[in-house]
Amino acid sequence: MEGLVRCPANHVPLTPISFLERSAKVYRDATSVVYGDVKYTWSETQERCRRVASALSRLGISRGDVVATLAPNVPAVYELHFAVPMAGAILCTLNARHDSSMVSTLLKHSRAKVIFVDCQLLEVARRASDLFNKAETEPPVLVLISESDGSVPQHPSGISEYEGLVASGSSDFEVQRPHSEWDPISINYTSGTTSQPKGVVYSHRGAYLNSIATFLLHGMGSMPVYLWTVPMFHCNGWCLTWGVAAQGGTNVCLRKVSPKGIFDSIARHNVTHMGAAPTVLNMIVNMADSRRPLPRKVEVLTGGSPPPPQILLKMEELGFSVSHLYGLTETYGPGTYCAWKPEWDSLPSDQRSSIKA
Repeated sequence: MEGLVRCPANHVPLTPISFLERSAKVYRDATSVVYGDVKYTWSETQERCRRVASALSRLGISRGDVVATLAPNVPAVYELHFAVPMAGAILCTLNARHDSSMVSTLLKHSRAKVIFVDCQLLEVARRASDLFNKAETEPPVLVLISESDGSVPQHPSGISEYEGLVASGSSDFEVQRPHSEWDPISINYTSGTTSQPKGVVYSHRGAYLNSIATFLLHGMGSMPVYLWTVPMFHCNGWCLTWGVAAQGGTNVCLRKVSPKGIFDSIARHNVTHMGAAPTVLNMIVNMADSRRPLPRKVEVLTGGSPPPPQILLKMEELGFSVSHLYGLTETYGPGTYCAWKPEWDSLPSDQRSSIKA
């Protein structure tokens, strides 16, 4: 057609899938994911993601279908950020704090065909399915995410289990790469603060580029150790679910965010980077019993609402280096950033904190 822009025959669409493929080669034996006593390498993570993508294909998931999650920051959710697009499908990470009514509404709106549900949220998902008018729409197939302990645990009759899918899938599965880098990779819903949540579609290209932009802003070099306090369901963890993979880093997963869990993880895994909403920063500085000297400076990205200057100052005193950013679900997470200037280092601490805020 006249005026149609055509890509060259050898064009390779940008996609975050390539981050995993590279790290599985370059950082093959380096630790990719840590969760309690569970630990995987990048080669193992790639194989697990291939197996899940294969299992999804066997469940009837094909290109363009939507696969949802309802879970906290556990390894399965991290893997699904790659496994779902590797099956050609679109990931929809639902806010784990939603009630059954809202979950049901969003599942209907997204037309999800499968939902991966954490064991602690099983009843929420079951009640959400019960709210479906089955004469009009079938609820999605439910897959249970049990606690990761390396085994296939018991689960309710008739419900598939995540580790069972990993075991049943093929490690030779042919990855379904996007036809175009503008193909959707995920759907993220806004929080619904002022109205009903709005669905925002992320493309492979946008996710790829914003992943790179975010780890550059975060000062992540090769093989960072990233502590997951930002929910992976929030803008796909500010796109760092994919960004950490791009740098061959280690993802330290936390089921529940607490000051003790944060300090224990930093000490145990030598964390280099983390993201945190101002409420989490406030939690850290006000829980004196959990505080302890940091083994090294930890780079923190904070955003969402303006962090109070006094909180930033106290975080600095504890050994954290906090940078401030702001974004939206509609901008793939981080959109603007307070770029620090060297001449500000000589200012009094209260002025430095005010600038960052």
